[in-house]
Amino acid sequence: MYAAEVTDHARRGESARDELVARLVAEGMIVSPEVEAAFRTVPRHAFVPAGTPLDVVYAVDRSVITKTDEHGAHLSSVSATYIQARMIEQAKVRPGMRVLEIGSGGYNAALLAEVVGPDGDVVSVDIDADITDRAAELLEAAGYGGRVRVVQADAARGVPDAGVFDAIIVTVGMWDIPPALLDHLSPAGVIVVPLRMNGVTRTIAFRRDGDHLVSTSTELAGFVPVQGDDARPERIFRLPDARGHAVSLRFDVGVPDDVHALDGVLGTERSEAWSGVFVGGSEPFADLHLWMAGFLPGFCLLATDEGTELKAESNWLPFAVVYADSFAYFALRRIGEESRYELGARAYGRHGRDAAAAMTGQMQAWDQYARGGLAPTFAYWPNDGGPGDLSGVVAELEKTHGLLTISWPSAA
Repeated sequence: MYAAEVTDHARRGESARDELVARLVAEGMIVSPEVEAAFRTVPRHAFVPAGTPLDVVYAVDRSVITKTDEHGAHLSSVSATYIQARMIEQAKVRPGMRVLEIGSGGYNAALLAEVVGPDGDVVSVDIDADITDRAAELLEAAGYGGRVRVVQADAARGVPDAGVFDAIIVTVGMWDIPPALLDHLSPAGVIVVPLRMNGVTRTIAFRRDGDHLVSTSTELAGFVPVQGDDARPERIFRLPDARGHAVSLRFDVGVPDDVHALDGVLGTERSEAWSGVFVGGSEPFADLHLWMAGFLPGFCLLATDEGTELKAESNWLPFAVVYADSFAYFALRRIGEESRYELGARAYGRHGRDAAAAMTGQMQAWDQYARGGLAPTFAYWPNDGGPGDLSGVVAELEKTHGLLTISWPSAA
């Protein structure tokens, strides 16, 4: 760029940044003056690939991919601004704190450096040397080289010579919480982690409560998966149809004992069941997905190839359940001319009706016990401990290093 173009780009970037912050504040995503000041100060466009349009850079809900593997899978990104704001707020980061960031990119670390100020300390860690090198270079160029320490390490094994922190913010999707990471958390500290639960992710802020962790807030978001010792790749099973296209079932846990029982399932007659549970067109029901992840055996995520019968449909959501030689998937049907929908399931296989009934049964249970009540509470119990008496309806998810419980207190 010529000098005039650089100046114009910077001016437009500053204007876009101000508009973004105004929206984040107006929508309650930023609530503290320190976080607002950080977002107004740090130039996000300095941390994304050159040529990224400013309307993408400064969008509320657009992430920007910064590295992919040879298959096109996302390895690193600058997360959407709304979730970066929310995670810093969830962690209650304030001036003078020590903060550990897991998953480097540069921009989020610069925001943290602004919030903690000159008396604070920010350490940013990533397993990938390419990513830490890039983050360190960008931070230096933006004036944060002396305010953020960038470390290349697998945080699941601990961060060398790092000590303890008032807040830990994990910016990669994790299936579990490594014990070495908790060793870095101060007794009164907060860890914010995007935790995957049978394919459903929530960004959860945890505080210590005796021998376990208890959630203080949650946000809905998705992240690129963690790499290294604590990575847990999904098991993916492709079910081809007669034309060579496929439907994919993606499992975190609960992989069927005999997936070959599903061979040819898309060639069977489709069945369906409807729950009698209705939602408005703009009514959120993401907690239902979490409910099914906790209580529905065989729950998994669903993806479809172009050309499949499912891909041509518009009224389904990417969740499924496997039942023996059959599977059912989450469906909606519009009721009359109203913006109102009934929740249900469509299914393939000899036991498709049973699969659909299992899914709609959990829709009815959610409607009866959890809908419209208080948000669920999460607790994490390391392997050397265990849950005490839990009230309400509680889902228990076994992890490698501990047990996660999800409690719906309104059901008590």
